Amino acid sequence: MATARFCVLFIILAVALAEDAEVKHKTAPKPVRLFTEEELQRYDGSEEGQPIYMAVKGVVFDVTKGKEFYGKDAPYNALVGKDSTRAVAKMSLDPADLTSDTTGLTEEQLKSLDSIFEGTYKAKYPIVGYTASRILNEDGSPNKDFKPEDQPHFQIKDEF
Repeated sequence: MATARFCVLFIILAVALAEDAEVKHKTAPKPVRLFTEEELQRYDGSEEGQPIYMAVKGVVFDVTKGKEFYGKDAPYNALVGKDSTRAVAKMSLDPADLTSDTTGLTEEQLKSLDSIFEGTYKAKYPIVGYTASRILNEDGSPNKDFKPEDQPHFQIKDEF
């Protein structure tokens, strides 16, 4: 009888440990890639079945699961297929704001940008890549002076 109880206890413990080990195991994420402006434009939600990508602070997110917000004819479709950092900071859909340029934004807008970047995009959507303009010169050569930690309102943890 004691042996049977021990066996049952052992099996329950083994199953519990196996489930715990299964939960802790994660598959490796897909590798991220570098997107040019032209490449990013292909993911603007206009083609059915194609992923929908948008960039904020040079980080490209797959926002496909938010298709009702970002898909074709959706309210925020103007933000996809490009780096819309300025528009996100200003909470604007003005075509002039659909850019990565943060020049002239107020401290309040920059704080809003950081909050939305962390609380919405990084929390909800997978990172699939980065914009080439973050780390390349206009001629496509590597920008040797680029240091993420020196970028305004950029934190190294933004990469992860």
